[in-house]
Amino acid sequence: MPTVDSTHVDSIHVASIHIAKATRLPMRAVEVVEAEAGRGLVGDRYHGTRHRHVTVQSATSLAEAAEVFGRDVPAELTRRNITISDGVVPRDPGSRIRVGDVLLEAVRVAAPCKLLDDTIGRGAQEALRRRAGTVFRVLGSGTIRVGDAVDLAVPPG
Repeated sequence: MPTVDSTHVDSIHVASIHIAKATRLPMRAVEVVEAEAGRGLVGDRYHGTRHRHVTVQSATSLAEAAEVFGRDVPAELTRRNITISDGVVPRDPGSRIRVGDVLLEAVRVAAPCKLLDDTIGRGAQEALRRRAGTVFRVLGSGTIRVGDAVDLAVPPG
């Protein structure tokens, strides 16, 4: 009788990836994106900026925001790059996570902007407060794919 690997089912993974070429352009879903150390996600509006290389949020936090908001909060409308399947994204500066083979370091909390009230609906910005993810810098280059494993507790070093 075949066995089922339950560790795979319970593992945290990349649920979706979104990028936008410019600040006000809509986010578009992609299955794969290249991350460049010290530069960010290739093709994204923040590629080449000093610290804001990639934003990461959790589907768990989006579900909490939806409860407060009273309706769904679509990942693509939050303006975040990577949505992980579960867990709490570290917020403390210097915290490290690994997304696939790419090492990221937390810079700061990603504060929700007023634009969310226009795109998602009135009250979305407040519902996402403390639930909008974290801004990271890319420490190591690599490819990030939907489905990649995520480690939320990489030791410093």
